Amino acid sequence: MDRDNLRNTAVFVVLTFAIILAYQTFVLGPQSARRAAEARAAQAAQAAQAAQSGAPAAGAAPAVVMTQTQALAQSPRATIATPSLKGSIDLRGAAFDDLALTRYHQAVDPKSPTVQLLRPAGLPSAFSATFAWQGANVPALPNGDTVWTAQPGAALTPSTPLVLTYDNGAGLTFTRTISVDQNYMFTIADNVANAGAQAVSIQPVAIVAQSGAPADFDPGNGKPHPTSQLVHEGGVGVIGGQLKLPSFYCAPFGQLFCQSWKKDQPPLEQSGKGGWLGVTQKYWLAAIIPDQSTSVHTAYRVTATKGADLYDADATGQAVTVPAGGQITQTTRFFAGPKIVPLLRDYGTKYSIPRFDQAVDWGVYWFFTQPIFAGLEFFNRYLPNIGFSILALTVLIRLLLFPLANKSYESMSKMRKIQPQIEVLKKQHEGDQAGLQQATMTLYQREKINPLMGCLPLLVQIPILYSIYKVLTVTIEMRQAPFFGWIHDLSARDPTSIWTLFGLIPWNPAHAPFVGGLLDGSLHIGLLPLLYGFTMWLSTSMSPPAPDPTQQRMMQFLPLIFTFTLAQFTVGLLIYWTWSNVLSILQQYVMMHRFQVENPIDTFIGRFAKPKPSG
Repeated sequence: MDRDNLRNTAVFVVLTFAIILAYQTFVLGPQSARRAAEARAAQAAQAAQAAQSGAPAAGAAPAVVMTQTQALAQSPRATIATPSLKGSIDLRGAAFDDLALTRYHQAVDPKSPTVQLLRPAGLPSAFSATFAWQGANVPALPNGDTVWTAQPGAALTPSTPLVLTYDNGAGLTFTRTISVDQNYMFTIADNVANAGAQAVSIQPVAIVAQSGAPADFDPGNGKPHPTSQLVHEGGVGVIGGQLKLPSFYCAPFGQLFCQSWKKDQPPLEQSGKGGWLGVTQKYWLAAIIPDQSTSVHTAYRVTATKGADLYDADATGQAVTVPAGGQITQTTRFFAGPKIVPLLRDYGTKYSIPRFDQAVDWGVYWFFTQPIFAGLEFFNRYLPNIGFSILALTVLIRLLLFPLANKSYESMSKMRKIQPQIEVLKKQHEGDQAGLQQATMTLYQREKINPLMGCLPLLVQIPILYSIYKVLTVTIEMRQAPFFGWIHDLSARDPTSIWTLFGLIPWNPAHAPFVGGLLDGSLHIGLLPLLYGFTMWLSTSMSPPAPDPTQQRMMQFLPLIFTFTLAQFTVGLLIYWTWSNVLSILQQYVMMHRFQVENPIDTFIGRFAKPKPSG
């Protein structure tokens, strides 16, 4: 492959990657926001219609016709109070439908509301879990409408389990003991006593249900997800050793091998021994963990309603026989909380839950994303915050790539050094492209230059870059994690804006007439993206120029294109890439000095170092 073809290939790869990033930012992001706006408009219209008629909105996912206080007052409740959780259990159905994560807030401000993970019917994106029983020819088994009895003032805490009872009036008495640890794991132990004269066969059923697709609504911050095309949201589970990920939203380029979870498709079913399943959002998870010693049949279903479609993941355990005059006890666990990787792994070990940390969307490049996260975890034990861990991880990655990058920069330096000879060959073979290519290759052989080495590091870094972007996007450890100065959330874009002179002008660009949406959206550029663009321009300037003038102009525009594109991405990614560019520039600079090649840094310094002419 000649040098021109190699250069064309590298330009094509870079531009393709830029186009994909731009498509995700400027097309898929606005589409997600538009769907969210349409959903909110439909909910508002339905609420207005319901208010006029004096009746609640119909459907399993009613529009907002009541406040949370009103929704919670619809049925008797028992409170939940732990260091990590606050909420209540609906005694109608013994449903988990009111759960706030006390350690997590909707905004960086610690005074902002806490994240409400589970929400009762009557609120947007109602989210709940119920545990029931079914059986042929067995009347009045506990289901979503069953009213359980609790002691007056009963509360669930880590030290005081909640005990609920129900008598079906046909000889079966159910005693449900719910306990919770200091974090996010509930244990539901059902004791079933049979006072009848006949044995009965019943099956445990557990359901996690979400009304509406949370890919369009994040209860953590109340806004549409700008990264829903990258982050898996929907069903998740491991049954019989197989990981299933039915998704609310499968985007072009966003997720490989994505399996849609739609109402016009048959339920996705699995059977196996043990495992777990549930519904996952970007940072949060609600998951059923059946008894790991028994077989279970699971299904992911979608039910169309007038409000929002109801998505549910359900698990049906194997039938158990309750003998006449006897009793049985069935234990199920329920996780509801943030997807903290070490915590998920600890639960997996403690309760023998297979691959529980796979609730985090590691993606198809898991062999990159998981080691990258492990590296961040390691550095974060010794450094002030995870922003510094990103810097340390960048150094480690650059060290691993150092031999390959060094060969690349050596080749590029040699190519830049022989650039005058290339210009001479162009004049000698003007109009003879074949002759020019032959003479150029002869020159490369004589100078021991391998043009391929200039392209390999770029190709190698693309999957690594994608994996780092993935890790910084899907792991909750990045959410609202500070770095220094103006950076208070590594999972968000740079909050500064060139349109306010980085905070010097006290106004909000979003309020500008006609162009506010652009200035606060696609044209939002903060300080860190500008630093990134500068380092990319400097690194590009230190590379040998493309042989074709058109290619040269394209390469000159790349820093500008990437500056606008990456300005919408997380600060954590920009920190990685900017710092990586700085390290690359240092390595390039050393190599160019070694081969005594002119470089932009020395040229710039030389302009100021020249002695002034004497008068």
